[in-house]
Amino acid sequence: MQIDDARPIWAQLVDEFRRRIAVGDWRPGQKVPAVRELALELGVNPNTVQKSLAEVDRLGLTTTERTAGRFVTRTTAAIDEARAVLAATTADGFAAAAAGLGMSLDEATALLAQRWNSRKEDR
Repeated sequence: MQIDDARPIWAQLVDEFRRRIAVGDWRPGQKVPAVRELALELGVNPNTVQKSLAEVDRLGLTTTERTAGRFVTRTTAAIDEARAVLAATTADGFAAAAAGLGMSLDEATALLAQRWNSRKEDR
């Protein structure tokens, strides 16, 4: 994970943990790695990781069981919503970049379809 100095680290970690859940790196019902383990992996303070995980709990993507640890939610609606938010953010970035290059909606849509289809061919 690349840290962006323009945004608070804890917020970037929330995004990273949300991404891990949305793409299935952390599966429904799976135990989330311990705070210290994540802090070492990401090279950040454990308190920052704890703050981020508390926010991910608040978003409903994880639950904390007092003696067992933290687990990814089994609620697929919450995971689907996280995936939709990430996709919308990516789409917003693409739309802004394409518009900034002077592309029309039709040109941007055609480019996206072309890139989408080339990804399918690479599989």
